Amino acid sequence: MARYTDAVCRLCRREGVKLFLKGDRCYTDKCAMVRRPYAPGQHGQRRKKVSEFGLQLREKQKARRYYGVLESQFAKYFEMANRKRGVTGENLLKILESRLDNVVYRCGLGNSRPEARQLVLHGHFTVNGRKVNIPSYLVKAGDVVAVAEKSKSSAKFKELAELSASKNIPSFLEYNVDKLEGKVVGECAREEVGIPLEEHLIVELYSK
Repeated sequence: MARYTDAVCRLCRREGVKLFLKGDRCYTDKCAMVRRPYAPGQHGQRRKKVSEFGLQLREKQKARRYYGVLESQFAKYFEMANRKRGVTGENLLKILESRLDNVVYRCGLGNSRPEARQLVLHGHFTVNGRKVNIPSYLVKAGDVVAVAEKSKSSAKFKELAELSASKNIPSFLEYNVDKLEGKVVGECAREEVGIPLEEHLIVELYSK
């Protein structure tokens, strides 16, 4: 499967906002958005007039890169959101937030979404007691996401357990730091999405 393998800090600079792809580094002065808060490339510091389509495209790319989703996956999620009742843009964000790798990250069991995705791929998590190694797996209310028993004793998860105890857990999750498990109790509220997005622009883009 195709994946972006270049420097991820370039993605933040291209979108003009922190996407928190490097974990703790994003909160320090070493963050690329602090050191070079302009688009990458030779002409990155030039002011450009952006068209309506350009604005819509940037919002879509921002959301896609924030959650680490491929173009085809993102289009599939939009179709799912469009079929559901309610506001399509908010439905889309709720679907993205319900991805297993995102839930792992939101529980503090990964320093970044890319790291959470890798940990899921390596089989370190279970959903309702069954091992799931598919980062795009969509959890639902009532599901319990937990660190696999064989992984709990590893130095990595002992470190993450200490860090996750101080994390701000969103209200759609209940996290038990002692058991290293999180329970999905509902859908993510719009205001708890951690990045400034104008999802109506994404809807306009796909509605053309």
